[in-house]
Amino acid sequence: FPGAATGSGGEIRDEGATGRGAKPKAGLTGFTVSNLQIPGFEQPWEVPYGKPERIVTALDIMIEGPLGGAAFNNEFGRPALTGYFRTFEQSITTPRGEEVRGYHKPIMLAGGMGNIRAEHVQKAEITVGSKLIVLGGPAMLIGLGGGAASSMATGASSADLDFASVQRENPEMERRCQEVIDRCWQLGDKNPISFIHDVGAGGLSNAFPELVNDGERGGRFELRNIPNDEPGMAPHEIWSNESQERYVMAVGVADFER
Repeated sequence: FPGAATGSGGEIRDEGATGRGAKPKAGLTGFTVSNLQIPGFEQPWEVPYGKPERIVTALDIMIEGPLGGAAFNNEFGRPALTGYFRTFEQSITTPRGEEVRGYHKPIMLAGGMGNIRAEHVQKAEITVGSKLIVLGGPAMLIGLGGGAASSMATGASSADLDFASVQRENPEMERRCQEVIDRCWQLGDKNPISFIHDVGAGGLSNAFPELVNDGERGGRFELRNIPNDEPGMAPHEIWSNESQERYVMAVGVADFER
């Protein structure tokens, strides 16, 4: 549930952080998993090959995952209009012998559509002295290593990393962030946002360097100024946690005062 919910939430942030701010309008969710093996309704092609102990079944994923994606979209205030669902699991012969291929580690696809004003499609220049802002929820020790974990083969990481990399969703906070972004782009030519980036894999350690690099600037970051619900975190945990519902943006000094 939380993995699919934050999948949809991350896609919403991708839309909202397009250009100098945009409006998410509608979403889709999709899932690819291994055979469901529904008790009492097993299909002829479904062979009980087994699964790693620390992951849930494909059936559990398809019960909870779509609910998580739909719930986040609904609570944010955006309809999830479409999606897809596929299963695949098969034993094949390889040079190393028989192997079972499937999606015990599922694919969750989140997509959507939105709209943006023509004058806000391109990022603006980050002027010297611009304020670098974290918009959204506080830093928490969740989702640490999630970007790396999502790209690993099942079993290639430790169980501790697998569980530490699961995020938690807060669609109300994301809606509040979107309201701020909406108020900014609705100002038209007076939009104070010169550059905006969503916070995803890698947390602020990825988002802030990307923002200043793409803006061809440098930056000074004060980790202790970052909103933080867990003050005991080490610097690398503050910098790299993947707490959800956050954006980073650059706002010029004059616009910041305004």
